[in-house]
Amino acid sequence: MEKERLPVTDLSLRRQLEERTADLQRVKAEYDNYRKQVRRDRMAVREIAVANVLHALLPVLDAVDRACEHEPITPGLDDIADTLRTQLGSLGLQSFGETGDAFDPAFHDAVAHHVSSDADRLACTQILCLGYRVGDHLLRPAHVEVVGPPRPEGDPHLGHDTGI
Repeated sequence: MEKERLPVTDLSLRRQLEERTADLQRVKAEYDNYRKQVRRDRMAVREIAVANVLHALLPVLDAVDRACEHEPITPGLDDIADTLRTQLGSLGLQSFGETGDAFDPAFHDAVAHHVSSDADRLACTQILCLGYRVGDHLLRPAHVEVVGPPRPEGDPHLGHDTGI
């Protein structure tokens, strides 16, 4: 359906029409920006809520992992562990921390530091507790033991086998 255009001959009416059209375009742009902001806010709230739920469930996951390590694996325990890991993974939970990883204080919490003349960098030698993140959000750092090269002479910031 094509709109009929009426000739606007009165200069005052034409100016009012242009002002109203510009006002309408501004309101539409503001509304579009508002909708986008609401969408971003909803996503942020969802991410925070998921992170909070996952953080609260980490002790449950740790308990199940300990049970799997120290108890005979029964079909029921195996099913519970698999289901828990699958469901938490579907929410975006990612574990990290492997032996041999380069030590990164942003993601690792060093529980012990050992000096080795063979080491050329700080590396994780034992993972005591896995770290977890969801997306870019760190839920818990990995608790690790690290080994590193001897400290240069005169560096007061590194300890000698006493922990970091």
